[in-house]
Amino acid sequence: MHIILLGPPGAGKGTQAARLVEATGLVHVATGDMFRENVRGGTELGLLAKSYMDRGELVPDEVTIAMLRERLDRPDAAAGSVLDGFPRTTEQARALDDALAERDQAVDAALLIDVPPDEVRARLGGRWTCAADGAVYHETNNPPAAAGVCDGCGAALTQRDDDTPAAIDRRLTVYERQTAPLIAFYESAGRLVRIDGARAPADVGADLLAALPTASPEVD
Repeated sequence: MHIILLGPPGAGKGTQAARLVEATGLVHVATGDMFRENVRGGTELGLLAKSYMDRGELVPDEVTIAMLRERLDRPDAAAGSVLDGFPRTTEQARALDDALAERDQAVDAALLIDVPPDEVRARLGGRWTCAADGAVYHETNNPPAAAGVCDGCGAALTQRDDDTPAAIDRRLTVYERQTAPLIAFYESAGRLVRIDGARAPADVGADLLAALPTASPEVD
């Protein structure tokens, strides 16, 4: 079984991916982790990807797909995967379909954690991180005991550059531009399931589990 998690920044995809992995035994395949592992390990694909990143260029889809193929060929992915961060475009979605078809497999479902833009702004804009130990706080949902200070070590809390209001709006614009066609792609294929993500994480997780298909769709 191969499941894709979709949703805007701040939707909680990482949290829900971990829940799905624990409940199903599928492997979590996150694009960022895949890139870091290859770059850190100095693999041929990692060095190739790094050459693009060092020039400030986007890593071509064929390099990312090659990494994905290698990841899905490992024994721990035999039962399937929860894909987080890939695909981001319809071109990548088609490439993923081709890669899985070669294995007589397919994307079983694309689960969209649907969160309104105003909720995304509230979630990300209120997030603060400890500069020393990486602990994450939220002004509303998980505030520190003393404003601006980490409970654990007393270090100052800072806001990530991509959690500022201007940065959040840019991230939402990119998401809408890239992902709206991707949502339509999976909806037209009958594989999109929308989940209301503006609720408690446990409720969202329960609906995601309930939405998992019981059998894989046939590959054409």
